[in-house]
Amino acid sequence: MVIEFWQNLHPAVQLFLKGLAVVLVIFPLGGIGSLAERKVSAWIQGRPGPNRAIPIWFAWVPVLGPFLQRLGVFHLMADGLKMLFKEDALPGHVNKVYFVLAPIVAMIPALTTVSAVPFGAYVNEAGQMVPLILANVDVGILAVFAVSSLGVYALILAGWASNSKYPFLGGIRASAQLISYELSMTLSVLPVFLWINAPGTSGSLSLFNVVQFQSGTDFLGGMWFVFLMPVSALVFFVSLFAETNRLPFDMAEGEADLVGGFHTEYGAFKWGLFFVAEYAHMIVGSGVFVLLFLGGWNPLPWLPLATVLGWFGVAANPIIFGLASIAVFLAKVIFFVFVFMWVRWTVPRFRYDQVMKLGWQKLLPLAIGNLLFYAAAIAIIQLNLGVAAWAALAVGTVGACALILKFPQQKIIS
Repeated sequence: MVIEFWQNLHPAVQLFLKGLAVVLVIFPLGGIGSLAERKVSAWIQGRPGPNRAIPIWFAWVPVLGPFLQRLGVFHLMADGLKMLFKEDALPGHVNKVYFVLAPIVAMIPALTTVSAVPFGAYVNEAGQMVPLILANVDVGILAVFAVSSLGVYALILAGWASNSKYPFLGGIRASAQLISYELSMTLSVLPVFLWINAPGTSGSLSLFNVVQFQSGTDFLGGMWFVFLMPVSALVFFVSLFAETNRLPFDMAEGEADLVGGFHTEYGAFKWGLFFVAEYAHMIVGSGVFVLLFLGGWNPLPWLPLATVLGWFGVAANPIIFGLASIAVFLAKVIFFVFVFMWVRWTVPRFRYDQVMKLGWQKLLPLAIGNLLFYAAAIAIIQLNLGVAAWAALAVGTVGACALILKFPQQKIIS
């Protein structure tokens, strides 16, 4: 009944509700992410974390009030109100139009990329799996990469429009870093789509199809790509840290040497938009990693969600299936968001030259070699060339790795 009601709505009403849902979900998640960041850092460093703020009317509630206070929930409310009502000063030396435009440009990719990421699925009356997604496009991963890459313009624009030395340096660092790691990230996902698109079929870049390919029960069909393509997963995950501007790759901020980087001159609500965008990119990036390499909403390798729900006789119920798929998917995303925060508070920041060296001299050759290996492996499997071809591929891979490791490293001048 709910699905039929949604399908009978006017397309314009559906678009409005989808856009409203994105705003109402992403903005609170950005605030919750900042609170989670402080609680995780406090847990790692052995201190209480935010546990002071509480409205006066909650202070009198015997059990619930102190419990929510210790969790720091009311700090989220205090931060949001402070960002909203704090005086939003506009420095006189900045280029005002572009200075105000930069945080808006930062939010647009953050609010747009989530529309192409499936966050669950359900089984319709015909027994077909239907993705829960705002924009079910067949070029899903391409849309995510194309739109998310526009976020670098916000950092460059903020650094340039600030008319200040340190923000400008932060914007330059951001442009170099994000361009460097986008190459490795794109090359790392190509083996996945080479694997799922058989020759002679209409090729697809849909993230939903990637999850469906990992939803089988046979050996290769049910294996998650993190096990089948571990190098791709590693390159993508490291590049994701750099693309989301998170430690140890936060070269665009670098408080030790750039004061605050590209957002030094920002405050109040405009400053908050940059960080909501950062947490939104982190959440969407974690979701894409889960879809590509961790089976999406399938709980375990070789154990699809449909099989688990079939044990309880509810696999045909679209509501239960949809809610269960969302719960499994969000659990995996939350885990990787925690990993982002865990790494931030345990790994020291790299130097700028180290970031460039890792991106160009380590990850990029690794991603290219990984792509060539799986292209050859897929050809061997499809043509059934036998053991000799596999031996030649293994020897060639070992030789290429040895050549890369022994190749003289050129010094990068930051």
